[in-house]
Amino acid sequence: MDNTSIQDNTLIQAENLSMIYGSDHKAVDDMSFSSKAGEIVGFAGPNGAGKTTVIKMLTGILRPVTGRALIAGHDIVKEPLAAKQSFAYVADNPDVLLQLTGLEYINFVADIYKIPAEDRAPRVKDLAARFGMSDALETPMREYSHGMRQKLMVIAALTHNPPAWILDEPMTGLDPSAAYELKQMMREHAAKGNCVLFSTHVLEVAEKLCDHIIIMNGGHSLYQGTVEDLSAAHPGQDLEEIFLDMISYKKGE
Repeated sequence: MDNTSIQDNTLIQAENLSMIYGSDHKAVDDMSFSSKAGEIVGFAGPNGAGKTTVIKMLTGILRPVTGRALIAGHDIVKEPLAAKQSFAYVADNPDVLLQLTGLEYINFVADIYKIPAEDRAPRVKDLAARFGMSDALETPMREYSHGMRQKLMVIAALTHNPPAWILDEPMTGLDPSAAYELKQMMREHAAKGNCVLFSTHVLEVAEKLCDHIIIMNGGHSLYQGTVEDLSAAHPGQDLEEIFLDMISYKKGE
């Protein structure tokens, strides 16, 4: 295991990640970045920018064509079990195992991570209360709305409570109250010396929540740094205008 990431408090590290779909479509091209303890890092970019592909390489769903991903110092390809014990993952699609009740799904995930019952019960109770899901856990997920399924996926993932959270469009489908709670939990998690990496299409969320932002387009990183530094480099423009200029869109198109 490479311990460099642990020594400098880097919990998520991508090194020269590339992914090719088909014979020649390079969805991600030589992507590198890191997320340290105490940070919230946001991915922003249009559809097809490569955000989800990067997240899938970080979490071991896709194997990089080149490069490597480290979670808490563990290589996701060489040490998949140790790496996966170190992060919580929320995918961009909550429609999984819908024949289970909410609580059955949570326990299924908790069993995979070998979370003792005495540890999971208070965690699930707290998360369900914060998301307004306490009365729905015994209901089959096929009867949930999209937003309820999204909240359940978040609860199941966070029951594990590892140091790194990797969330793919976690706000999609959430009502304002649930979105507020999730943002609060992200801040609380980072404040405890952990890290959060999430993708979003909502620039206002990235602006208000992130310590660092990564703007992607066409599989490439266009910017990595703070929102403050990005704004300072483009005086007189708001984040949306900067973003549109960076991805070569014109206003009105």
